[in-house]
Amino acid sequence: MNNSRPLVSFDWAIKRLLRQKANYDVLEGFLTVLLRRQITIINIPESQGNKDDATDKVNAVDILCESEDKELILIELQYNSESSYFHRMLFGVSKTITDHMYEGFEYEKVRKVYSINIVYFDLGQGSDYVYHGTTEFRGIHTHDVLRVNARQREVFDVTAPYELFPEYYIIKVNSFDDVAKDTLDEWIYYLKNNRLPDHFTAPGLEKAEKVLNYYNMNAEAKALYDAHIKARRISHDVLETARMEGVEEGIEKGIEKGREEERLYLVVNAYKQGIAIPVIALIAAISEEEVARILGEQGLG
Repeated sequence: MNNSRPLVSFDWAIKRLLRQKANYDVLEGFLTVLLRRQITIINIPESQGNKDDATDKVNAVDILCESEDKELILIELQYNSESSYFHRMLFGVSKTITDHMYEGFEYEKVRKVYSINIVYFDLGQGSDYVYHGTTEFRGIHTHDVLRVNARQREVFDVTAPYELFPEYYIIKVNSFDDVAKDTLDEWIYYLKNNRLPDHFTAPGLEKAEKVLNYYNMNAEAKALYDAHIKARRISHDVLETARMEGVEEGIEKGIEKGREEERLYLVVNAYKQGIAIPVIALIAAISEEEVARILGEQGLG
């Protein structure tokens, strides 16, 4: 598609930009087209988005949103393949539910959770690129679907049990063929290509074009973003090489090598942009002494 505008990647946007209240409408647009109803975010509490592990910093990110209906929407994004990712989804939802409980908690106040998983690898086996999972209870003998009774409908304002249980969405980004047939496809096109064609009109994309536009960032932000993208590629390449070697030791060494290269590139590039050492240490999640050591080895500082 021609006349497309370059945007920063969605993981960077989640970490740096979309947690700001002024930019909630970008996420609201994405959630509205995915869940097929108007979503309004009232809060984005702290979640696991800022990983301590260097590989996770470039491989995985999450953000937890609270809607005006008191629903919890967990968005997880993952680049590298993970065979236990289904388990990760289950754990994420379970932890989200229990984190919002307290002593003396009544079961009827368990929060509804939506688990939205944006993956850049081939998760499972299927021909589609968007999957939706709900909980359904079906009779073993009669094959009928269990429904709620009149009192439950009145008290909980639901028409079926699945409305009380977590719901899962999986977006397999790399399986999308780049042909946008509806507004959800327009969002997935951005998730895959980090670009936004002029004629796209999905909710949230107009604001995204303004706040996520690469060319609207200052030199310091561009340098940090470029370092992030390079580090992510290094992490992916190193892990893939280690997997091809097929030995656990190779994987561990590969991961550590990727971490070292990521830190080196980030520290040197940030220093050359004139960023102060304490700030570099915070960004790279290492000590100021470690920053100084790296710069010294590179003949800087």
